[in-house]
Amino acid sequence: MKSKTLLGLREKSTLKEIKSKYKNLMKKWHPDKHPNDVEKATKMSSQINEAYEVIMDYCENFEFPFDEEHIKHVSQTPQEWWHSRFGGR
Repeated sequence: MKSKTLLGLREKSTLKEIKSKYKNLMKKWHPDKHPNDVEKATKMSSQINEAYEVIMDYCENFEFPFDEEHIKHVSQTPQEWWHSRFGGR
């Protein structure tokens, strides 16, 4: 995925990591920080924004929710999983 590569994300990045990478790259490539090459900085900022939008759109439309509270709620310990599958004493 080009967006993942552009933002420098790991295969299993969290939303917090995605947002952090996005913010850091936007600070780095903001056109005001590159007065000698505004055109390149503008192009990079645009590509970073587009990549971030693609990833966030994917996350919002993914079939499972990504919020931490939901994950904690639906997750099971190994013992709970075993008991739910095979019963136990």
